[in-house]
Amino acid sequence: MTSRLSIGDFSRATHMTVKTLRHYHDIGLLEPAEVDPSTGYRRYGVEQIPTAQVVRRFRDLGMPLEEIKAVLAAPDAEARDRHLGAHLNRLEEELGRTRRAVASLRDLLVGPPADGPAVELREVPAVRAAAVSAVVDAQDCAAWCQGALGSWTRRSAGRGCGGPDRPAGSSTTSCSPVTGAWPRCSCPATARSGPSAGSGRR
Repeated sequence: MTSRLSIGDFSRATHMTVKTLRHYHDIGLLEPAEVDPSTGYRRYGVEQIPTAQVVRRFRDLGMPLEEIKAVLAAPDAEARDRHLGAHLNRLEEELGRTRRAVASLRDLLVGPPADGPAVELREVPAVRAAAVSAVVDAQDCAAWCQGALGSWTRRSAGRGCGGPDRPAGSSTTSCSPVTGAWPRCSCPATARSGPSAGSGRR
């Protein structure tokens, strides 16, 4: 004859609270072996302890209850592994977001590294300029700027707009990638360039 445990005894055996066991019964995740129709008392089978331990383990791993239900109801190992893999992907995405948040907070607290590039804030008079800009991922900014500067040099020849090889003081060319913004390469335009200098996006 199969042994039956009261909900209190089953709670102690599985290290789950009585409230949790009642909730799992209500949502169909871990139903008792029998329920007394007159008193409503729940009784569990000893053989249900391993299932309860699996549920508790998955909850400790942050798996949603609906996903645990799907894992327990999986018809085969392949279907079970698909659910486990989906949860693993969610955890990895959350970990990536957490790492990025930690890095941003650390930068705010510590500031830029001592050997990092010097940043200077200055004001300059307004000038007409032509520019090349684009939406670029942060890791691609350096390569984009190198290509943009080369393209800028070719297109600006003969238009009175300085390139990176112009003598100091005649014009300036800059590439300022900012994460989440528009990297831009630009230089002042002389009167010769006129409206044709315009601006472009790449």
